[in-house]
Amino acid sequence: MSSADEAQLTVADAVGRTLAELGVRRVFGVVGSGNFTMTNALRRHGAAWTAARHEGGAATMADTYARTTGTVAVVTTHQGCGLTNAVTGITEAAKSRTPMIVLTADTGTSAVLSNFRIGQDALAESVGAVAERVHSAATAVQDTVRALRTAVVERRTVVLSVPTDLQVAPVPAEALSPAPAAPLAARVRPSQDAVTELADALAAAERPVIIAGRGGRHAGEELRALAEATGALTATSAAAHGLFRTDPFSLGISGGFSSDFTAATIRDSDLIVAFGCALNMWTMRHGGLIGEDARVVQVDVEAQALGAHRPVSLAVLGDAAETAAAVREELTSRSGHPGRVGRRTPAMRERIATMSRKNHEPFEDLSGDGTIDPRVLSIALDEALPAQRSVVIDSGNSMGYPAAYFRVPDEAGFCMTQAFQSIGLGLYGAVGVALAAPERLTVLGTGDGGFLMSISELETAVREGLAMVVVVYNDSAYGAEVHHFDASAEELEIVEFPETDIASIARGFGAEAMTVRSREDLTTVCARIAEGVDSVLVIDAKVASDGGAWWLAEAFRGH
Repeated sequence: MSSADEAQLTVADAVGRTLAELGVRRVFGVVGSGNFTMTNALRRHGAAWTAARHEGGAATMADTYARTTGTVAVVTTHQGCGLTNAVTGITEAAKSRTPMIVLTADTGTSAVLSNFRIGQDALAESVGAVAERVHSAATAVQDTVRALRTAVVERRTVVLSVPTDLQVAPVPAEALSPAPAAPLAARVRPSQDAVTELADALAAAERPVIIAGRGGRHAGEELRALAEATGALTATSAAAHGLFRTDPFSLGISGGFSSDFTAATIRDSDLIVAFGCALNMWTMRHGGLIGEDARVVQVDVEAQALGAHRPVSLAVLGDAAETAAAVREELTSRSGHPGRVGRRTPAMRERIATMSRKNHEPFEDLSGDGTIDPRVLSIALDEALPAQRSVVIDSGNSMGYPAAYFRVPDEAGFCMTQAFQSIGLGLYGAVGVALAAPERLTVLGTGDGGFLMSISELETAVREGLAMVVVVYNDSAYGAEVHHFDASAEELEIVEFPETDIASIARGFGAEAMTVRSREDLTTVCARIAEGVDSVLVIDAKVASDGGAWWLAEAFRGH
């Protein structure tokens, strides 16, 4: 670009160019007059564009794309109503600490009577996002760099507002210096005192278990090496599912999705070391997975996270990988510590292989009368689906089945939108994941309520040519509420619906669709999956009620 061309660059152009130069490669959104120019500037400078049907869908697409790729994604919206449409997805991203930029227009400074005018900064801050804005033509590049630096370094969702009157202003040539290199988040190294104390705890423990959460997803190699050196078993929170997939001593998910064997084994541990894991009511079953005599250690990069959900014996401020490596080095340096077997024995390996997943547990098959048992459905689909898969789950009554029964190849192969506990984000999330990992088949597990809530984005998935299997656990209800409330049949009518032919609706959007009402139907579906899926296949599974998912009963305990 010549200096003459640069002299004519507007704020909208400069913001889009700067984000692209800083490494943004994918943009999701719905375009209105307020964000039209900024979106096209991003496209011109190399960012791929995905047009969603609703801003709420676009926000979650960007969220899951960023989680899967480890890069910063952008969702762009029109001012006012475009931003409010995206708020639920923005809240999910903010609560998940997803590095993401919400690039939104804002009303002009003097447009005080505009129908679009709202307090965008206050709105962003109210849902846990960081409010940033472009303040002037002279600072447009610096303001954009600051927003992206905050997203990356602080792991925050940032709402960057750009007033419409400012967007058309020319940027002074002297303010158009190239954007600096994309910032990197520095890893926090723990203090030596903390390393020593944690090493002492692991050396003294007889039955330790290491549990990794979202903040430990990048530290799989270091955590497994520490587990092998200390004889510890491994497990994950649901958010880190798949991290220890290749470890034969991994118990799987700790919490509501655990098998009975996994829950009992964690409860029997005398030391629980959580790396980047909140130890909240989900992962610890309201504390029920912590034995009476167990010590609890929590490692996190944020001081406010330590002990936030339950008391801990030792709080370590540090990055998961840095801390695990430092503790292992400390143990290795001690004379007479060659490492130990602990519970990592051949007998334990065999028990884990045959008992650590819900798939291994016996149950009464409730299939019949035109419905399929959701456990039968999930087990069969897990066997039929290719190993290279990305599993995405919606919130709601159905989420426990794909989370507990579907295997994933690694931590990048699992994505759950549960931080805000909103149903209806699953389909959106699946689109983002499918675009982030096109080499894998994306598999969405959702309920009929969540799927129908978000169904406009089925057209987006078809239009983008995505390879996706959508499994709808269809119980003709908002199932969580049906099982939550001890209510009369008349009272439950408000959360129950007539049977809906979801397969026919899906075909109307251009997807392939099949209905499952029996084991015979399920066999046909599995054979179809075995042929290979290279487009969108929706499975409308009419599921029997098992009285409320086991994980749901656990989640609601005490509420």
